[in-house]
Amino acid sequence: MQPAAATDRWSLHDPDATRRDALDARVARWTERDVARRLWAKDPELWSPPDEATHGAIAERLGWLDLPTVSATPEHIAPLMALAEAARSAGVRHVLLLGMGGSSLAPEVYQRVLGAAEGSPTLKVLDSTHPAAVQATLDGVDPASTWFVVASKSGTTIETMSFFHAAWHRVSGASQEAGAHFIAITDPGTALAEIARERSFRATFLAPPDVGGRYSALAPFGLVPAALIGADVPGLLGRAGEMARDCGPEVAPAENPALLLGAALGELAAAGRDKLTILTSPGLASVPDWMEQLIAESLGKGGLGVVPVAGERPRPASEYAADRVFCQLLLAGEDPPLSQEGAARLAAAGHPVMRFVLRDRLDVAAEMMRWEMAVAAAGMVLGVQPFDQPNVELAKKLARAAMAAGAEGDGGGDGADDQAGSRREITVDTATAEVGARALADWLDAAETTDYVALMAFLAPTPAVSRSAEALRRAVIARGPQATTFGWGPRFLHSTGQMHKGGPPSIRAVQLVDRPADALPVPGQEHDFRQLIAAQAAGDLGALEEAGRATLRLRIESDTAVTLLALAEALAEA
Repeated sequence: MQPAAATDRWSLHDPDATRRDALDARVARWTERDVARRLWAKDPELWSPPDEATHGAIAERLGWLDLPTVSATPEHIAPLMALAEAARSAGVRHVLLLGMGGSSLAPEVYQRVLGAAEGSPTLKVLDSTHPAAVQATLDGVDPASTWFVVASKSGTTIETMSFFHAAWHRVSGASQEAGAHFIAITDPGTALAEIARERSFRATFLAPPDVGGRYSALAPFGLVPAALIGADVPGLLGRAGEMARDCGPEVAPAENPALLLGAALGELAAAGRDKLTILTSPGLASVPDWMEQLIAESLGKGGLGVVPVAGERPRPASEYAADRVFCQLLLAGEDPPLSQEGAARLAAAGHPVMRFVLRDRLDVAAEMMRWEMAVAAAGMVLGVQPFDQPNVELAKKLARAAMAAGAEGDGGGDGADDQAGSRREITVDTATAEVGARALADWLDAAETTDYVALMAFLAPTPAVSRSAEALRRAVIARGPQATTFGWGPRFLHSTGQMHKGGPPSIRAVQLVDRPADALPVPGQEHDFRQLIAAQAAGDLGALEEAGRATLRLRIESDTAVTLLALAEALAEA
C-alpha cells in the first residue's frame, strides 16, 4: 500500500514496511501471471489447481463480471422501467421484499442510500422469521397498495417461502387478483418460477444462473427493487461500468483499483490483520451490511478469512488490538467518521487505513463492482474458493432436524444452565440480569486479544430491542480490545454465518434467543414461525459447536428489550 497507489477518490496506506513489501511482491507476481486478463477471461485456475469438478463450480459463478454490460442492454432495462411505471400508475405505496442474504441486502442498500423517488413506492424488507417481526412487518403495509417481491435464487429458501405463504394468505383474503400484487425473482426452472406461473404473478424476472447471490447486486435481485423505488438504474449500471473499465483486463495490477485492494486484503489477513473495520459517513451507513456478506461468505473458509467489522463506533487508537485494518467509506460533502488527526493516530499506532470517496450516491454501484472484484482477488491470496459456502449446509441440516424434533421458542435444550466443552448456556430475566452479566463477563475475559466476539440475536429487531442490543455491544467493547460483530438471526445465516463456522477460529459466539409469545402459523405449511426461528437457532448453535467454536447462549425468559438492557448495564458495571 504505497502512496503512489492513492488518488483523490481512494487511498491505501500501511505504515509497516514489511507488509508493504509483501504487497509489492504480490502485485509483481500477479503482473507476471497476467492476472488481470485471466480474471476477465474467467480462468478457474486463479483459485484452484487443475480439477475438473472444482473448475466447473467456479466457472458457473463468474457471470457477475459481465453484469454492468449485460444488465444495461435494452432487453433487460425496458421491463424494469415498465414495471416501475406500472407501480407509479397503480399508486403502489410500498414494495415489501421477501428474501434473505443476497436477495435482500443490495435492495436494502439502494433504498437507504438512494431513497425512493417522488411518486415511487418505498421499499421494506422482511428477512426475520421471528413471529413478532413477521407480524409487525405484514401489519405495517396495506395489501391493497403494496406489491410483494418474492426473491430466492434457489426458489426453495425456507424463510422466503414461509414469508410468501403468510403474505399470500393476507392478500388473497383482500383481493380477487392476489397474483397481481406479487413479483418473483429467481433462477430459471425453480419451484418459485412455477408458483409464479400457476398463481399469475404480475411479473417474473429470471436471474443469470452463473451469478451467486452475494454477487447479484447488479442482477435482477438488486435491480428490480431499485427500479421499483424509482432509482436511476441506467445510472447505477453506468457507474459500475466505469469501475469495470478502470479495473479492466489491460490495467496492470499496480494501477488496478480492485486488484490492488484485493491483494492488500489478502496479504494483510495473512499477516494477522484480518479484522476489516468499516467506518462510513452517514449517507453510506447501510453499505457495510452488504459488504459483510460479500467478504465473510466469500473468504471465511478453511480456517482463513477476513472478518468484516461493521457498526462499531470509533475508539481511541490505543484501544485496538494489532489485528485491525480500517476502511473509511465517505460520501463527498459529508463529515467523515474519522478526522484527519484520528486517521493519523491509527496509522501512528501501526494500523493500515484505507479511504474511499464516493462522488455521489450513484457511486455505490461502482464500489459494489470494485469490492466484488477485490474480494474475488483476495481469495487468490488466501487460497480459498470465493464462490462457494461449504459450511452453510450443516446449519441448515441441523435446523431441519430440530424442526422435525419439534423445537419450540427456547431454541432447544431443557432450559437448565450447563457447561459442556466450550459451550455454556445461561438463562436470564430482569431479576437475574446481574448474575448473567457476571457469567458473561467471565466468559468474555477468557478471550484472546485477537479474538472477535460475534453477537447473534435470534430476536425481533424492534427499535427497543435494537437499542438494548447496541447497549450490550458497547458493554462488550468496553471490556477489551476484541473486535465485535452483530447479526440478526436468521438473517446473518445468509451473510456472515459461513465465516463463523469456516473462517478464522478466533470467534467467540454469543447467541441470544427468547421465547416468542405468538407461534404465528405459516399458512398451508406444517411449521409455524416460532418453530422455524427456534430450529434455526438450534441448528446454528450445533454447527458452531461441531466446528469447535467457543459458544455461549443467553436465553432471555421475558421482557426481551428490558432484560437485554439490564444485562448490558450490569455487564458495564461488572
